[in-house]
Amino acid sequence: MTESSIVSAGGQEIENNGVPLIVDLDGTLIRTDSLIENLLTILRKAPLRLFILFRAIFNGKAIFKSRLAEIASPDPTIYPYNQAVLALIQEARCRGGKVFLATAANDRIACDVQGHLGLFDGQFASTKDINLSGKAKADLLVQQFGTEGYDYIGNHVDDVPVWDCARRVYVVDPSRQLRCLVERRYPGHIVLSERINTLATYVRAARVHQWIKNILIFLPALAGHLFSASTLGTLLLGFAAFSFCASSVYLLNDMLDLRSDRLSNSKRHRPFAAGAIPLSHGLLLVPILLVLSLGLGFAVSVDFLMVLVGYYALTFAYSFILKRLAMLDVMALCCLYGIRMIAGSVAASVPLSHWFAAFAMFLFFFLALIKRATELAVLKRGGSAVASGRGYRADDLGVIASMAAGSGFVSVLVLALYVSSIEGSKLYAHPERLWAACLVMIYWVGHLLLTTHRGDMHEDPVVFAVTDVKSLICGLAMALIVGFSL
Repeated sequence: MTESSIVSAGGQEIENNGVPLIVDLDGTLIRTDSLIENLLTILRKAPLRLFILFRAIFNGKAIFKSRLAEIASPDPTIYPYNQAVLALIQEARCRGGKVFLATAANDRIACDVQGHLGLFDGQFASTKDINLSGKAKADLLVQQFGTEGYDYIGNHVDDVPVWDCARRVYVVDPSRQLRCLVERRYPGHIVLSERINTLATYVRAARVHQWIKNILIFLPALAGHLFSASTLGTLLLGFAAFSFCASSVYLLNDMLDLRSDRLSNSKRHRPFAAGAIPLSHGLLLVPILLVLSLGLGFAVSVDFLMVLVGYYALTFAYSFILKRLAMLDVMALCCLYGIRMIAGSVAASVPLSHWFAAFAMFLFFFLALIKRATELAVLKRGGSAVASGRGYRADDLGVIASMAAGSGFVSVLVLALYVSSIEGSKLYAHPERLWAACLVMIYWVGHLLLTTHRGDMHEDPVVFAVTDVKSLICGLAMALIVGFSL
């Protein structure tokens, strides 16, 4: 043991007296759960292997964890580490104290973390033979250091047996229930950090701001001049169904993309990547939102429900496969925009004009390409050659930008052809006035292209369009032009 030393924590001066500091891993040293992350990694890379892997559960949790870590090959360099815990470890070491990692995670993960950080004097972890959790961990630590022979940092009710035998209790990001238990049981405990799970954090994880895209559901009824109060009610239900469905997919997508998001300067602050929300909460919210979405879809109509299921199937395929395949990813994004319009057509019982469908197809392809060009521009400015988790290289930016420009102006051409068509003259008393809409579209497409080229585009061009002043003015101008053409 080392000589007596003083360690400060939470503004208090703590006498160490040579007592080692024991640190838990999941939810404590790292603001995530390595077990769930390994499952998600395998689900993303090789989902079929999960069926084989779950057979190991019948051989015991310890063997299951071992097989899971072996297949997933986790990367300790990208974990979201708790800075308060790291600071206490560093201070303990500076004072001459010993620090050990003790975790229920598999020893392979513990070794990798220890090798990456280089802060521990040793480790205790689960092996194929023992699951080092709860009482098993407490018994081992007492055997090594004696009762009240160590200080322990933990975060879960499973750590109670370990705290019972510890000299000093440190708590990290406690839940409300755990906080009440700790306050009652350990009067001298110290809370190192707290995770504040505000509603705003969950709203950000569900990407509620992306619901704006579901306004596309209303367009077929508006374009067909067949809007009514009853139609509005039906479309609002459809809007809610698509919004909850989209959020369910966004949550799943972010949990599957933990690695690539943490390697991205713009996405590493997303709630799951940063450890602001427990992965277990995400796994619970995904099915809840999906069931709610399907229920609302069924309330609209069976046909609408089938379109909604198709939308979910495509987003699921996009999350697992398509987003990593160059060009197929932007085609999928284009189709996801289009499915919303098809859903609106089905919900309102309004036929979708082939002119409108053609215009939308090229416009949506333009927006999808702008989105990808924006990501590549950020990649190129950062000096990276390859997009993590994508099928593109930074040098593809020029080609993607050229295709975006071509698709954007083709959508203007389709609008111009519609203005001069027989179908256009049937719906508008003054169809010739719609030529002004073509000029507005030319300006808007050019504006988005120039903004992307300058590196000022939001990662999602639809979100940019509804927050950009020039885009909003263009939208207002289009609405006025259409109104004066009726």
